[in-house]
Amino acid sequence: MLIGYARVSTDNQETAARVAALKSAGCERIYREKASGGRWDRPALQEILASVRKGDVLVVWKIDRLSRSLRDLLSIMERLGEADARFRSLTEAVDTTTPAGRMMLHIVGSFAEYERAMLHERTRSGLELARQQGRIGGRRPKLTSAQRQKLVRLVSQGTKTAAEAARRFDVHPATVSRLLTRARCA
Repeated sequence: MLIGYARVSTDNQETAARVAALKSAGCERIYREKASGGRWDRPALQEILASVRKGDVLVVWKIDRLSRSLRDLLSIMERLGEADARFRSLTEAVDTTTPAGRMMLHIVGSFAEYERAMLHERTRSGLELARQQGRIGGRRPKLTSAQRQKLVRLVSQGTKTAAEAARRFDVHPATVSRLLTRARCA
């Protein structure tokens, strides 16, 4: 049986093009998933690996849709091998039934891991450059310094409860808790 696996990383991406390619390749069952390829705990992938049988072929549109880590990719291939199942990538034309296909899998998997590492490095470098230029990522604080001080004062003096202060300043109760903790430690 040909089993398709279509994964995208984020909610704003769609699996439609990959699913169409898997259907045209003859996949009888297609699993869809929205999760990072760097994560191992992907429910659809785990379901496939748990249910794959002898002679089944796991088909993906591209190897990096299966995994971005060479270690994880090799682990997946080992699990498929234990079940006497095979693997095929439509884009890279990799088929693990041949020694050349297994070698290609290692090469392409190495490039996928390299690409992920380079993306991570570029992101880290960009964030560091932004910090050096005085820009700090993330959401802007909802409360001004004066508002934070007033909130801490109201709760510390017993004028307002933490829940009342959260409602008054329109913040989450966890924000109030964090502010109070910081004030006690300072």
